[in-house]
Amino acid sequence: MAIKSRIKVDPSINMSSMSDLVFLLLIFFLVTSTLVSPNALKLLLPKSTNQISTKPGVSVSIKHHEDKGTFSYYINGKDAVSFSEIEGKLQTLLKDEEDPVVSLHADKSVPLEQATNIMNIAKRNKYKIILATAPE
Repeated sequence: MAIKSRIKVDPSINMSSMSDLVFLLLIFFLVTSTLVSPNALKLLLPKSTNQISTKPGVSVSIKHHEDKGTFSYYINGKDAVSFSEIEGKLQTLLKDEEDPVVSLHADKSVPLEQATNIMNIAKRNKYKIILATAPE
């Protein structure tokens, strides 16, 4: 005499909750990827443990070409500009800002004099300046 089980297991899986989860993850990654603004330049920044909460309006990057002994200046990580053009471009970009902030990204190998020149431009125009560093 064979005893039959009366409990039947339903092998189907309800996928509606899985699609909701995938949709929420997709939205999360889309939102967080737009918040990240990586610089196109590969700079070796000095390390620091300090953190700030101010979001910079404009970033100025200085890249040192050690083999040529020259420097390249970039505003917002885009096309290279000459040093003489930096002040005018900063004034144009920050003219409508209530509290203008400039973020300075300088290679580890950039002499302090080059960074100080950018800081002097910010001081002349009464901009706040942030020296960007890599986390320790």
